[in-house]
Amino acid sequence: MIRMMGKMAAQALALLREVARLEAPLEELRALHSVLQSVPLSELREQAAELRLGPLFCLLNENHREKTTLCVSILERLLQAMEPIHVARNLRVDLQRGLTHPDDSVKILTLSQVGRIVENSDAVTEILNNAELLKQVVYCIGGENLSVAKAIKSLSRISLTQAGLEALFESNLLDDLKSVMKTNDIVRYRVYELIIEISSVSPECLNYCTTSGLVTQLLRELTGEDVLVRATCIEMVTSLAYTHHGRQYLAQEGVIDQISNIIVGADSDPFSSFYLPGFVKFFGNLAVMDSPQQTCERYPVFVEKVFEMMESQDPTMIGVAVDTVGILGSNVEGKQVLQKTGTRFERLLKRIGYQAKNASTELKIRCLDAVSSLLYLPPEQQTDDLLRMTESWFSSLSQDPLELFRGISSQPFPELHCAALKVFTAIANQPWAQKLMFNSPGFVEYVMDRSVERDKASKDAKYELVKALANSKTIAEIFGNPNYLRLRTYLSEGPYYVKPVSTTAVEGAE
Repeated sequence: MIRMMGKMAAQALALLREVARLEAPLEELRALHSVLQSVPLSELREQAAELRLGPLFCLLNENHREKTTLCVSILERLLQAMEPIHVARNLRVDLQRGLTHPDDSVKILTLSQVGRIVENSDAVTEILNNAELLKQVVYCIGGENLSVAKAIKSLSRISLTQAGLEALFESNLLDDLKSVMKTNDIVRYRVYELIIEISSVSPECLNYCTTSGLVTQLLRELTGEDVLVRATCIEMVTSLAYTHHGRQYLAQEGVIDQISNIIVGADSDPFSSFYLPGFVKFFGNLAVMDSPQQTCERYPVFVEKVFEMMESQDPTMIGVAVDTVGILGSNVEGKQVLQKTGTRFERLLKRIGYQAKNASTELKIRCLDAVSSLLYLPPEQQTDDLLRMTESWFSSLSQDPLELFRGISSQPFPELHCAALKVFTAIANQPWAQKLMFNSPGFVEYVMDRSVERDKASKDAKYELVKALANSKTIAEIFGNPNYLRLRTYLSEGPYYVKPVSTTAVEGAE
């Protein structure tokens, strides 16, 4: 078998030489394509030094559909057998030609190799020293189909290293990006995404991108009149705001104030539903990354808009409000900001409880995730005041919240089941919740019953609930020692334990 494999590799090399020798080697290409399907990559790697691929790349220029298709498939296989550094050093001219080829399959093949090179620390410097090739990768962003995604991925990967960034800047590639982005709206947004990705790396990168005028152009579009463009741009600006230097820049340039002002004016804009969700999400993320209290005090319109959206009849608006409240209440400072709104927040919680019971499955899950975020308190932050607060919030959700979430968890949708278990897990280490659980008929048995969960995700979610209960310092006292020991046993047996079925022999049985 091994000898036969060796013969196949030798046959492939012989056919490759024939292809190089002949003027119209269509039959040889077909035969080579067929043989290569049977040769393992390990065999080809042993022969990598013998592989002469120049003639195959030349055949790509003949504008013959079948030859192009065969050559692309053959090259895909043979290039996999070559080390990225070998490809970068010996095929750079062929790669450059491939990036400008009119056939998208050739561009995709070439960009796949560029992708292999930029992910290899030894080979990437070969590309960084080739300004012309980098320029061609940039121009691929203006193309169509898969080649665009691969081009962006390669440039993003390059921008993650200092040497890569220097190469991008020294080659004046940002000027090339400006040219490419004029192709159409879709390409323009792709360029913006890439610019934000580069700007997020460091303050120096952001400075370089702002100097080029590309970031300024994006921000102009964000605050411009086109509502659909606004909706797209706010997502990118939110990405920039995930970095400290990005937030500083947006504040210094007055962008955050402008976004706040647009929210203020949204009431009189009949098209505000297109961009408002993104603008509110921006402030939700900003609050958590900086200071919830400072953000909400400086931009009160943000909090006001969240309450308004929660009262909406539009599921999209309700969903954004629910997500934002969940993000805002994910830390203690945010919880205290929400608590200060008093009865308004109690009404909002009641609305979340209503939606968790009656909305679509997708919105129910978002409500349950927000409730989990709002109610969770790490043990070290469980002061009497905060425990009273989470207990009060829980009771505001519905008349019998524990039964509400048990009812949701019994529905035949694994995602809903897991989301409801997550709510129980969030409150499982708080004494008031443990008392509620213990005093609720059948709840302890429900926790211990492994037969309820059928799929892996549900079993994992139940295990997290058991772990949260078992590891609590107050559980033995509230649940009693026998139940505490059952929890510890469940914990030690793991999430997927199946009780052995006893096979007792019955006298007289066949």
